[in-house]
Amino acid sequence: MLGLDSLLIPAVLFFALGVIATLIKSDLKFPEGMSKGISFYLLMAIGLKGGAELAHANLGVAVQAIFWAIVMGFLIPLIGYVLLRYKDRIDPFNAAAITAHYGSVSAATFLTAVAFLEASQIAHESYPIIMMVMMESPAIIVGLVLAAMARKRLASTSGDGSQLLDTPKMEWSPVLKEAFTNGSVILLLGAMVVGAVASPEAMEKVTPFSTEIFMGVLCLFLLDMGMEAAKRLKAFKNVGTTLVFFGVIMPLIGGTIGVFVGITLLNLTTGGALLVAILGASASYIAVPPAMRYGVPEANPSYYLTLALGVTFPFNVVVGIPLFYQLAMWYSAV
Repeated sequence: MLGLDSLLIPAVLFFALGVIATLIKSDLKFPEGMSKGISFYLLMAIGLKGGAELAHANLGVAVQAIFWAIVMGFLIPLIGYVLLRYKDRIDPFNAAAITAHYGSVSAATFLTAVAFLEASQIAHESYPIIMMVMMESPAIIVGLVLAAMARKRLASTSGDGSQLLDTPKMEWSPVLKEAFTNGSVILLLGAMVVGAVASPEAMEKVTPFSTEIFMGVLCLFLLDMGMEAAKRLKAFKNVGTTLVFFGVIMPLIGGTIGVFVGITLLNLTTGGALLVAILGASASYIAVPPAMRYGVPEANPSYYLTLALGVTFPFNVVVGIPLFYQLAMWYSAV
């Protein structure tokens, strides 16, 4: 049985190093543009590997994985919205923007979970890679719809009940385009297609690129993420205890849903179920923020950025991954 000691792998330890470096005010920082280049590499590498495996995968299971990814992408943000709006704790605009991040996915958390499985020599299926691509857009759409509904309710009332408030008109086209054509989605999906259609002989030539240096680059990426997460710690006083609590409880809800989907509905192995759980538990901080900043300007960006990167990401890396693996092991044995 795996415990927290299983997370003592270089990738996670470099994340901790990044946190420490920022907290002690070190001048350690990445060259401009390097972080984006590393993100591109990781998305390409995991897409190529996943596509190569999907070339031999069961089409029926792949279709089911896509279906349940879309269901999770719509369901999880709705659950989050209800929790945030309970007793009007959070206003509808911030609630809509925040929950859109939790219905989407964090590629960094997913990659850390992959590193956890590979370091522990635990097999896993490639279907969660498809699910990761499919879960980007539904949550963004849910957030925009919830915000539009709140805006409509606000426009229909005023202080004296006799005058409509002047609220901005929602322009759907550019935001929906961002949801479906986001660069990370296109890169990951495109790399999967390349890996699936390329011949095995041709794929062998890129193995050093997609496999052998993967873990080393992931260490660099998590070092940078550790520094960014530590910067968000200072914003805790601004988000309040309600949102910090949400940033911890929501991953537990989403991860539990992911374990159920992976084990019961997709019949995946424990490793595969862990990856689905991480998709349900993680919060996007790359694809969703630009869409919410444009589509829900009433929301405070410091809230959803602090929660996704400063609360939920560290929680999943340190606690969520081993916890959901143990949950998947227990559930598969029941």
